[in-house]
Amino acid sequence: MNKPRFALPFLSALTLTILAGCTMEPKYDRPALPVASDWTTSKGVDAGKAQDIGWSQFFNQPEMKQVIALALDNNRDLRVAALNVDTARATFQIDRAALLPTLDGTAGETAQHLPGNLYSTKATGPATYQQYSAGVGVSSYELDLFGRVRSLRDKGLETYLATAATQRATQITLVSEVAEGYLSLAADNDLLKLAIDTANSQNHSYELTKRSYDQGVSNTQDLVQAETTVRSAQADIAQYTRQVRQDVNALTLLVGAQIPEKLLANASLDNNWSFPATPAGLPSDLLTRRPDIIAAEHTLKAANANIGAARAAFFPRITLTGSAGTESGSLSNLFSGGSGFWSFAPSLNIPIFDGGVNQANLDIAKDTKKIEIANYEKAIQTAFKEVSDGLAGQATYGDQLKSIQLETAANQRNFDLSQMRFKGGIDSYLNVLVAQRSLYGTQKTLISTKLAQLNSDITLFKALGGGWKK
Repeated sequence: MNKPRFALPFLSALTLTILAGCTMEPKYDRPALPVASDWTTSKGVDAGKAQDIGWSQFFNQPEMKQVIALALDNNRDLRVAALNVDTARATFQIDRAALLPTLDGTAGETAQHLPGNLYSTKATGPATYQQYSAGVGVSSYELDLFGRVRSLRDKGLETYLATAATQRATQITLVSEVAEGYLSLAADNDLLKLAIDTANSQNHSYELTKRSYDQGVSNTQDLVQAETTVRSAQADIAQYTRQVRQDVNALTLLVGAQIPEKLLANASLDNNWSFPATPAGLPSDLLTRRPDIIAAEHTLKAANANIGAARAAFFPRITLTGSAGTESGSLSNLFSGGSGFWSFAPSLNIPIFDGGVNQANLDIAKDTKKIEIANYEKAIQTAFKEVSDGLAGQATYGDQLKSIQLETAANQRNFDLSQMRFKGGIDSYLNVLVAQRSLYGTQKTLISTKLAQLNSDITLFKALGGGWKK
C-alpha cells in the first residue's frame, strides 16, 4: 500500500491559509475624553498617583486597618468578584482553544458473528470476525479564514480583562465603605456620648429648677422649658444608641464575619483623625487609574471584537474532519506494514438565506458597541464628578470646620455667662436653656462636619483609584 503523500503539502497549505486569514473587526479608537482637561480647582493637585498609596498607608488608624483587613478576607462580594475572574479566565481559554485543532486518539475492537445460512457463509458455515483499530483524528476544525474565531477569542480576552478590573473596583469600593462605616460608628459614638453628657447636665438643671419652683422662685414656664430640654436629650440618646447598633450591624455585613469588640469599643472622631494628602494629577490619568473605567473600556473593546465575529458570519465557513491510523483483523498485525488508513473530509458552509438573522446579529453588535461607548463615557464623567467633589471638599472643609469650632467655643462662653447671670439673679433661666440648646446644636454640627470632611477625603482617595494596593 502506498503511503499518503498529500500530508506535508496539505499541512503547509493549511498553515499558510490560517496565517493569511483576515479579520473583520473594526479598528478600535479610544473615544475622546468627554470632560474638561483639568479640574475645576487646582488645590492639592500634583503629579503623584493616589493608586500608589496603599490603603494601609492612607487609613493609618490601627483598629480601622484591622477591620479593613478582616473585610478583605471575608467579604462575600469580593469572593464572588474573584470567582467571576476565574470563570472569565476559563471562558477565554475555551475561546482561545478554538483557534487550534482538537486532536483525539482512538482505539477499538469490533467483533461480528455471522450465521451459516447467509449467502456469504453457506460454503464456510458460521463465522466470527474481529477487527482492531488505532489512530488519531481531527473533528470539525474551523479554518478561521475571515477571523470569526479570532474575534470571539478577542472578545473573551477583553471580557476577562474587564472582569479582572471589576474585581479591583470591588475591592476599592469595599475598602472605602468599611472606612466610612467605621467613621460613622465613631461619629455616632461621639454623638451618643454628647447626648448622655447633655442629658445629665440638663437633668441636673431640671432638678434645680424644680426645687426653685417648689420654693416659689422659678415660674411654671422655666420648669416646663427645663423638662423639654431633658426629654429632647433623652430622645437623642435613644436615637444615637440605635444608630450605633445599626453601624455595627452594617460593618459586620461588610466584613462578612464577627468583628472583635476591642476594635470597635473606642471608635471616636476625637482620636486625632487625619488622612494623607491625595495627589490628583490630571483627568486623563483616570483612564489608567480607575478600575471601573478600565473595565468599561475592556467591555467596549469586547463589543468591538464581537462586530468582527458578526461580520464574519456572512462569509463561508470551512471545517475539516480527518483521521489516520492502523486497522487489522488481528491484534498482532495491528501495526504491521500495509495496515494504515486515513480519511479526510473537508466541508464548506455558505450562508444563502437565513431570514435576516446574520444582519440582525450585526445590527445588535453595532448597537451594543454604541451602548458601551456611552457607558465608557459615563464612567469617565462620573469619575470626573467624584474627583471634583473630593477636591472641592479638600479645599473648603478645613475652613468650614475651623468656623464651626470657633462658633462652638463662642456658644460655650455664652452658656457659661448665662449660667453666671442666672445664678446672680440677672437673667431668667430661659436664657440659660436657649444658650445650652445653641451649644448642643453646634457641638453636634461639629461632629457631623468632622465626619463629612473625613468621608470627603476617603471619597477623593477612592475616586482617584486608591485602595487596591496594601
